[in-house]
Amino acid sequence: MNNISEIKGVIPAMITTFDENEELDLKRAAILVEYLIEQGAGALYITGSTGEGFFMDMAERKAYAEFVVKAVNKRIPVIVHIGNIGTKKSIELAKHAQSIDADAISSVPPFYYNYSNENIYDYYKDISDSVDLPMIVYNISLAGIMNNDLILQLATIKNVKGLKFTGRNLDDLSLLKLKLGENFMIYSGCDEMATQGLLSGADGIIGSTYNLMCSTNVKIFNLAREHKFYEAFEIQKVVTSLIHELLKYDFFPTLKSCMRHTGLDIGYGRKPFNEPTKAQFDRLLQKCRLLKSNKYAKEIEFLNTI
Repeated sequence: MNNISEIKGVIPAMITTFDENEELDLKRAAILVEYLIEQGAGALYITGSTGEGFFMDMAERKAYAEFVVKAVNKRIPVIVHIGNIGTKKSIELAKHAQSIDADAISSVPPFYYNYSNENIYDYYKDISDSVDLPMIVYNISLAGIMNNDLILQLATIKNVKGLKFTGRNLDDLSLLKLKLGENFMIYSGCDEMATQGLLSGADGIIGSTYNLMCSTNVKIFNLAREHKFYEAFEIQKVVTSLIHELLKYDFFPTLKSCMRHTGLDIGYGRKPFNEPTKAQFDRLLQKCRLLKSNKYAKEIEFLNTI
C-alpha cells in the first residue's frame, strides 16, 4: 500500500495482550482482533505507546506484529509502530513489517537524547529509504513535540504519507491539513478531543480507549462526517469525563481491567505500571456510574456494562 488514503475512521491503538506473568498471550490477541473488527475499527495501530511497545524486546514486537497481521488477514489495514531510540533498530522493525505484509509503519521521533531537527529528519528519511511502506509520523509530547516547520519538512520525504497528531493545539492540526492537502492523512491522537480533532480536519482518530469504546467512537466519527458536531460533542463530553477517571490510575493496566470487567479478557499490563487494587477499581466504577445520569451515556458501551 503506497497510498494510505483508505486508512480512515476509528483506529484503535491496539493493546498488547500479556498474561498474568507478563508474557505475550497470542490467544488473547486473537480475541481482541476479532472484537475490534466487529466493533467497526477502520484499522489497527499496533506496538505503539498503548501497545506498550517500549516494554517489549525486538523479538516480542516482531512476534506480535506478525500474529496480528495474519489474524486480521487484510480485512482492515494494520499500521505497525516501529519507533525506537535508534535508527538501526527502527529499520529492522520496518523491514520486518514489510516482510509480513503490514499496510503502513509509524514512528515517534528518536527520543531521550537531545536530537536536533537534522537528526530527526535523517531518522525518518533513513527508515523511509529502507522500505516501500508508507510512513505515518507520530507527533506526541512524550517523545518531544515537533513543530510545524519540522513536520512540513518531514512531509517532503518520499514515503512519509501521514501524521498521527497527539497534541492539543488543534489550530496546528488545521493548518497542517490545509498546507499538506487531502492526500496527506492526518489522524487525531487525543481520545478526549476526538470530536474536536475531526472538526479541525483530521481524516481519522487513533487512540487507546477505542479498545474499550470502539463502537461509541465509530458513532462520533460518523456523526462528525455528517456534520452533526453538536450531537457528536455531547457524546464526547461523557467519553472525556470517563477518560479523566481512568487517568487517575496507571492507565494501561486500568484500561485492561475495565475490558476484563466487561467480559473481554485481554490480559494484564507490564511493570512498572501496577494493576488497580480492588478498592481503586471499585472507586473507579462508582465514579463511572455517576456518568450514567447523562442522557448520552447510553451511547457509551462500557457504561452499559456497569
